[in-house]
Amino acid sequence: MRLLSWNIHKGIGGRDRRYSLTRIIDTIESENPDLICLQEVDRLVRRSHFDDQPRLLARYFRCHSVFQSNVQVGEGAYGNLVLSRWPVVSRHRISLRKGSRKPRGAQLLVVDSPEGSLHLVHAHLGLAEHERQWQVGRIVGHALFRSADSLPTLMVGDFNDWRDTLWRERLAPHGFAQLTHPVSRFRTFPAWLAMGSLDKAFARGPIEVRQARVVKTSLAKVASDHLPVVFDFHLL
Repeated sequence: MRLLSWNIHKGIGGRDRRYSLTRIIDTIESENPDLICLQEVDRLVRRSHFDDQPRLLARYFRCHSVFQSNVQVGEGAYGNLVLSRWPVVSRHRISLRKGSRKPRGAQLLVVDSPEGSLHLVHAHLGLAEHERQWQVGRIVGHALFRSADSLPTLMVGDFNDWRDTLWRERLAPHGFAQLTHPVSRFRTFPAWLAMGSLDKAFARGPIEVRQARVVKTSLAKVASDHLPVVFDFHLL
């Protein structure tokens, strides 16, 4: 099974500032993932030609779609999107907004994969370290998260964790292994000259990860300001 996680920056290229959902689609399609976790997905926003990106992406990939609107932009919004080849049997969304800071959110899904039920946690965290520490603590302490403790769990997304502290301080104590390690192999931002390992993944339970890598194609480097990360895994 293959999962792709990517901050698509609303489909706006990091260097040329050109909007093109086609570049996003072509990059994703070249990897042929079964699960697609996207951050900064626009819905009915002027900068992205008022496209309903969740609907367009779900229709193109013919996937089950779960969208979480986090930030209001005019009459539209942007947020997190999960596309799945397989049925989503449980879906929850929780707010990760701390005080007056920009709204953030996490999606907690149970996916009925061919190898069994998978607990998928998809998040986009804040820019301040104290904010991110609080947000991860809120996720792992939430009753909806704990209700799936018996299932193999993947946690993915844009963690904005420049210093790579979240795993050691917040997730390792809860039994998570970091898949995007060492950080020198998982630099994803900025896409055209990646220095920061911001896009991360963590696993807990009976999961075997066969391969984890950053997509570094020429198309990926212009489609967004982040690079995608891909994981090939099995449930044991």
